[in-house]
Amino acid sequence: MCELARRPGYVQLVVGRRDPLAQVVPALPVPATVDLGAVPIGRREDGDPWLVPLRGSHTLVAGATGAGKGSVLWSMIRALGPGIRDGLVKAWVLDPKGGMELAPGAALFDRFAYDTPAAMAAVLEDAVAVMQARAARLRGHTRLHQPCTDEPLIVVLVDELASLTAYAEPPDRRRIGSALSLLLSQGRAVGVVVVAALQDPRKDVLPFRDLFPTRIAVALVEAEQTDLVLGRGARVRGADCSRIPLTTPGVGFVWCDGEPEPSRVRAGWVSDDDIAAMVAAYAPGTLAPDDDGPVVIDLTDKTRDRQGREL
Repeated sequence: MCELARRPGYVQLVVGRRDPLAQVVPALPVPATVDLGAVPIGRREDGDPWLVPLRGSHTLVAGATGAGKGSVLWSMIRALGPGIRDGLVKAWVLDPKGGMELAPGAALFDRFAYDTPAAMAAVLEDAVAVMQARAARLRGHTRLHQPCTDEPLIVVLVDELASLTAYAEPPDRRRIGSALSLLLSQGRAVGVVVVAALQDPRKDVLPFRDLFPTRIAVALVEAEQTDLVLGRGARVRGADCSRIPLTTPGVGFVWCDGEPEPSRVRAGWVSDDDIAAMVAAYAPGTLAPDDDGPVVIDLTDKTRDRQGREL
């Protein structure tokens, strides 16, 4: 039947007898190394891992209060842990809620702003400066930045984006809007990517949402908001996020550029204990499990040669 379904005139009908995403998805195991083109943050409806591209893409996460946006953000941070530890990834994090959501992971972040819109605007403007300097160096050499310890991938992660783009004071709002529009239009190729979460996806709140190639929608308040996040026609194809109950936080739909239709997914649940373990294991400079640190050789020890071997 699977082969016939690929031929004109045949239809393949798949009937699900139970919801594979009904149960909470535990925090995923952290891979030993990070594939920045396929970061695991949860499970797809078909049982496969839910992988999100960060290198070369910007990501938008939209959902109502209590819908599980935090699960998506923390799962991303968790999956990036080895890259943060090894210096391949720098997280520049903005939390307009006074740090209430993301402060437990502050030791993982290279930059963390949470108190005033002006401070957060400064972080975004610094990201623009890094982006422009990299573009000048990489121009003519490559079309896509390759992260390394000298030039890591910078992930600018913004929670509650509307607090900055719509509700801040006009001078700060203009600075933030200008910096974000530059980052979203020019940052992907040089390794400065944006991950932004918000509750209200209306255009007057987020005028540049079309610049996010990867879009994730968890439970939304209004039916029309699905198309605002995932693109026109997503709701007709079955991705009606207004029908996702808040009793299943982290369940939603994801759509990436080039995919024919949205996919149903559920982000992993990252507990406070998981976050504490992440900080202990992956804070910048922490030794990897198989790294015992430098070997110290006592050069006055006459029982060993120059290579430290016993004589």
